Amino acid sequence: MISLLDNIIWPTLTGPHAQFATGTGGARRYAPGFSPIVGFENIEHPDFDALTPYCAPGEHFYTPGWSGAVPATWSLEMESTMFLMVGGSAMPTVEEDFEAVRLGLEHAAQALALATLTRPGPFGFRTIELGEYFGYFEGERLVAMAGERLFAGRYREISGVCTHPDFQGRGMARRLMNKLIVRQNQRQEIPFLHVMRANEDAHRFYERLGFRDDRETIVRVISPR
Repeated sequence: MISLLDNIIWPTLTGPHAQFATGTGGARRYAPGFSPIVGFENIEHPDFDALTPYCAPGEHFYTPGWSGAVPATWSLEMESTMFLMVGGSAMPTVEEDFEAVRLGLEHAAQALALATLTRPGPFGFRTIELGEYFGYFEGERLVAMAGERLFAGRYREISGVCTHPDFQGRGMARRLMNKLIVRQNQRQEIPFLHVMRANEDAHRFYERLGFRDDRETIVRVISPR
């Protein structure tokens, strides 16, 4: 049975996030400034000819789901696998925290700095425009955040979950994710997320929140030569 999750990036970039995307034919990418992610209509035969004019040498893009030969005009920078996890019936239903701050454009630089430090996944200066983002501050400093990225049909991705190393172990990430999950459930959306196979601590953490593995998929980082 075909699912939106089989190739969630394509219906995101050609649907709800089309305004944030660029490309043509069978290829799209988030526009510069957003998360460096590309999607193909046919992930078994990715259309690099359509993608290349919209990418600059030196840019690095995450692309999941395909494992074929990389064109000579592109470089393979990284290859690994990640789990796609989907929320189940045991997810939080009551919001615990009303103190988290909704992040806006005025927080974009701080969000990017925190993501650069903690490396939760592909993140750009404008990524917080892709959905709801919430965070905790220590004075004027953003020390934890979580938000939303890919979105198609009823599926909405939780992404950018990170905490400054000096503030880990205080339950901030759990409370932020709880807030997002409850809000998504209220909108009758289905939470999902991605986590790298090597990140075993995060994988167990998401399991405790009620997420379950839907599949393990290849993920690559590629760059035009």
